[in-house]
Amino acid sequence: MSSSFLQPRMLGVLVLGIGLGVVISVGVSKHLTPTTKPKSMAVTGQKIPNATPKVLYWYDPMEPAQHFDKPGKSPFMDMELVPKYAESGAAMNTLQVDPAQVQNLGMRKVKVMRMPLHPQHDLPGTLRFNERNQAIIQLRAGGFVEKAWPLAPGDHVTPGQSIATFYVPEWLNTQNELLASKTLNSPRLLETLRTRLRLLGMPDALIAKVEETRKPETRVTITAPINGVIESLEIKTGMSLASGQTLARITSIDSLWLDVAIPEAEASSLHAGDVAIFYAANTNSSPVTGQIDSLLPAVNATTRTVTARVVLPNPKGILKPGTSGRVVLSGNQTATGLLVPTEAVIRTGKRALVMVADTENHFRPVVVTLGQEIGDQTAITKGLEEGQEVVASGQFLLDSEASLMGLEPEPVMEMQP
Repeated sequence: MSSSFLQPRMLGVLVLGIGLGVVISVGVSKHLTPTTKPKSMAVTGQKIPNATPKVLYWYDPMEPAQHFDKPGKSPFMDMELVPKYAESGAAMNTLQVDPAQVQNLGMRKVKVMRMPLHPQHDLPGTLRFNERNQAIIQLRAGGFVEKAWPLAPGDHVTPGQSIATFYVPEWLNTQNELLASKTLNSPRLLETLRTRLRLLGMPDALIAKVEETRKPETRVTITAPINGVIESLEIKTGMSLASGQTLARITSIDSLWLDVAIPEAEASSLHAGDVAIFYAANTNSSPVTGQIDSLLPAVNATTRTVTARVVLPNPKGILKPGTSGRVVLSGNQTATGLLVPTEAVIRTGKRALVMVADTENHFRPVVVTLGQEIGDQTAITKGLEEGQEVVASGQFLLDSEASLMGLEPEPVMEMQP
């Protein structure tokens, strides 16, 4: 073939070859472009510089705690691993949020404050009789019930109120001896006989009356010795009673015991003398303030609680034994500690962390060790320093974004003294 014929065909093949080369070159270049760091719609990670940054490791966004030393498919999900890039300075292991996003998401930051620790415990409690203010009525000599007043357990009685009249035959012989000895002018014998009558339960006033009238008395009316409530009453008209038999049990209601069940782990922060405020279930009642009398030594094996016995004044008798309500116990400790709002703490089950706010809208997760809760505040024993800022609203969104980006929370650090 002539050269004039070959030149057009060779030119066409050359043009086609150049075109295919361009297409292949473009396709390869597109395939080799590095995968860029994914960003959340709500918050954005720290920006990557224009120069290609160093890759620290690869991770699966669904399992950010697991790191891989090379790219590839995730063993957990059917997706490509995402690179974690090295960042410099304060941006290391932090999230940077646009100021407008901070405002739109309603993020609220609060300072870590050092404040006095006055532990408060909000617990249920139940009122019962104060058994230290109790009177027992017994017969010291056998007798019969001639008359019983219409009383029953649960009735309120006042000092001097009649309960029952007894006939006591055992008093008669000793009284006759006392009257006979009056003519012997023996003070010692007289006092011995008076003491014998007292031991048989005869009141001093009745003994004096016998000596004055010179007439024996075998009847006595038993009265209530204190102001209180009858807990038990074993008296009926016509009954025969033996010496030493308990007739009635009366308990004062001028003060009551309040039993409060304290969780075993919290009992060490409370002591005798600490303040207790009782709010009865009846909302019409005013709060009553008392003090912890003692912490009982036994731990309830079922509820794992320690009972605090609180003494509450009840001079007007408004409080009733058996009433339940809410009790606020306040310790008297003067120690100080770092406090943050309880809502700022993110509890994952295995650990607790907070989102610390650094300068220029940088946020980082920090693991903390929690102390006691005081109202709506929680004490931090390890992990934070005074003056730092933590996120108290919107922190869960930041924590979620940090997990997706594979940011590891900073471990617990020792607090500055």
